[in-house]
Amino acid sequence: MTEKEFARLKKLKEIDEKMYNAGAEYICGIDEAGRGPFAGPVVVASVILPRNSMIEGVNDSKKVSEKRREKVYEEIIKEAISYSVGIVDETKIDEINILQATKMGLTNSVKGLKVKPDVILVDALTNIDTCGIPYKSIIKGDALSYSIAAASIIAKVTRDRIMIKYNEIYPEYNFAKNKGYGTASHIAAIKEYGLCPIHRKSFTKNYI
Repeated sequence: MTEKEFARLKKLKEIDEKMYNAGAEYICGIDEAGRGPFAGPVVVASVILPRNSMIEGVNDSKKVSEKRREKVYEEIIKEAISYSVGIVDETKIDEINILQATKMGLTNSVKGLKVKPDVILVDALTNIDTCGIPYKSIIKGDALSYSIAAASIIAKVTRDRIMIKYNEIYPEYNFAKNKGYGTASHIAAIKEYGLCPIHRKSFTKNYI
């Protein structure tokens, strides 16, 4: 690891370190992937890493290339004390709205942890059910907290893999490339072929 990368990770861990110094033993980072797409689920990941964790490449998932994310993901889940994902599908998103679906996914991911954290660091969300565990909401947390950044990579890789599998079933929409987001080519495919079963009707009603 380069000195520059070590220094970047050390800075990324400052918020987490404050929590440890305040008495927390287990810190859980939480982030989501898929709030904005036209198709597929929203995925929320929770992860507890050891205090001394320094995984090269951990960052806001949007700043990490797809190939690099896959490698970092494997290192995160290998090193994690515990991790869990909550997946809420497009039907439920249409039923209760994307914000409530994201909060549902968060609660489910917390319930899936095998170790109970002392505190949760979450990217931006508030008024959430964390099963009684104290939480701190951090705006742009995936760029400011090591634990949240690690969770963002788990959520993104998990969701991307789901969308790549859906691409095999619905190849005309090119989900392997657009991951369900509303790109120009995806919108054109919706107009040509209509909606498929994994499209969010509440997101796509203006395009059909």
